[in-house]
Order: sequence, then structure tokens, then C-alpha cells
Amino acid sequence: QVQLVESGGGSVQAGESLRLSCAASGDTGSSLCMGWFRQAPGKKREAVAAMNSDGSTSYADSVKGRFTVSKDNAKNTLYLQMNSLKPEDSAMYYCAAGRYIATMLMDVEYNYWGQGTRVTVSS
Repeated sequence: QVQLVESGGGSVQAGESLRLSCAASGDTGSSLCMGWFRQAPGKKREAVAAMNSDGSTSYADSVKGRFTVSKDNAKNTLYLQMNSLKPEDSAMYYCAAGRYIATMLMDVEYNYWGQGTRVTVSS
């Protein structure tokens, strides 16, 4: 089992930045892939970014060039640096983890999910 706790959400103006954190605990050993997903009210959950155990990353087209995913292995913490935020980035952001994931931006491949942290971007 892997437990995930997100933090760092908040309310900002368009153009500002936020950094989300996801602290993982439990069975955080090898081959763990971690990612960020988001869901806005009335919309389907969508992938944002992910990082595999080998350090490879993948981003949704909508956030490329603005968001950066990183990980501190010593702290078992995944980060999402979000710059140049837009109102359409407003959503609940969820951290997810799983092993042996073939497609990093496919939410159904992840077994473990956090409770989410809300991001609100006003224009």
C-alpha cells in the first residue's frame, strides 16, 4: 500500500505560480510511477504530468512549457511547479502512484490516489 498526501493548493491570480507537493509513504520502493491529475467541476479527470521511477516525464499538451514535475527521492515527495497559471487550470489536483505503468498519463493504470488539493486561478 502507498499513502499519498497532497498540499500546496490555493487561490491565485492568472499569471502567478504555485507549487504542489505529494508526500508518499508506505511501500514506496522500486518501480513506483507517480503523477498528477486534475478534475474541474463538471468535467472528466485529466492527466497533467507524471514521472516514472527512471526519471522520465510526460506532460499533457495543455501544460507543456508551464508546469514542471520533479521528485525528491530522499523525501519520497513529488512536486508540480505550476507557472503562468490560467483560469482553466482551476481544478482539484490529485496525486497518484502505481507500478509497472505502461502509459504514464492514463489514470486507470494508477492504483493509489491522494485526497486532492484545490487550485483556483482567477482572471
